[in-house]
Amino acid sequence: MSVAFHQVLRHGMLAASGNPALAGWVRRHGTLLGARRFVAGETLDECVRVLHRLRDEGFGTTTTLLGEAVTSERTAQGVAAEYVSVLRRLANEDVGTTVALKLTHIGLDVSEGLVHETVAAVVRCAAKCGNFVRVDMEQSSKVDPTLRLFRRLRSEGLTNVGIVLQACLYRSDGDLRALLPLRPNVRLVKGAYLEPREIAFPRKRDVDRNFVQLIALALTGDGLTAVATHDERIIERTLDIVRAQGIGPDRFEFQMLFGIRPRLQRDLLQRGYRVRIAVPYGPDWYAYFMRRLAERPANAFFLWRALFQK
Repeated sequence: MSVAFHQVLRHGMLAASGNPALAGWVRRHGTLLGARRFVAGETLDECVRVLHRLRDEGFGTTTTLLGEAVTSERTAQGVAAEYVSVLRRLANEDVGTTVALKLTHIGLDVSEGLVHETVAAVVRCAAKCGNFVRVDMEQSSKVDPTLRLFRRLRSEGLTNVGIVLQACLYRSDGDLRALLPLRPNVRLVKGAYLEPREIAFPRKRDVDRNFVQLIALALTGDGLTAVATHDERIIERTLDIVRAQGIGPDRFEFQMLFGIRPRLQRDLLQRGYRVRIAVPYGPDWYAYFMRRLAERPANAFFLWRALFQK
């Protein structure tokens, strides 16, 4: 597919978010359009079936109830209760699945006090279930409160909680150095949010270089480093670092998104590396689906084929 064609398709699909009629049509027919390539389903039952399949193939998994930007205390508490139910179900299913959540989905935009209450309840439930919770990182304005919450949870003795840092941000090197004494379970990502050049690297090559530097730095610590990328160059550089430093397989893993580059996922697994697949679900799948389409030409092409195949 040409770059120009991809841009037309991407902008056309993103325009749906500003066109209520088109957006409604995509939401109604998203499953037919290929949303299930990236989202396990709208219900936990549908998600669990996918988790079982991936476990049987040898993958680790993590799941997320899709949603964000909650501004109601009652809604945030309801989301927390749903995560508690998810953790209890996962304990019974024996699928080896951890949980990741967005703080704006569980009360951060209401207050830091509320989000501490809701997330702490989820993390404590996870501890009782022998499970782990990853606190996702959102746009730059949320970094400081997210790090404050993570540190507070750790200070309260909750060690089964992890954090995410974004290579696109200048500050992430300093943030990682400050976290290393905690031996964190940290996921490193390039970063998906559009940020101003005053706080973020404007060029992809600089983001990539910082990403590799963060991976090398994280691996000097005693925690677990999760390298979340589909970029084969970053993956191979990670393996170069691991081999050079004699890092054991229990100190790192690769993490990828459900439906994105499945051949690469299987290849890494066959090479003997740990691969964890992020498997989201929920009725609020639309925004997530549209972001996946906007990321890569291959994703947009998949949708194009789904639209016109007989």
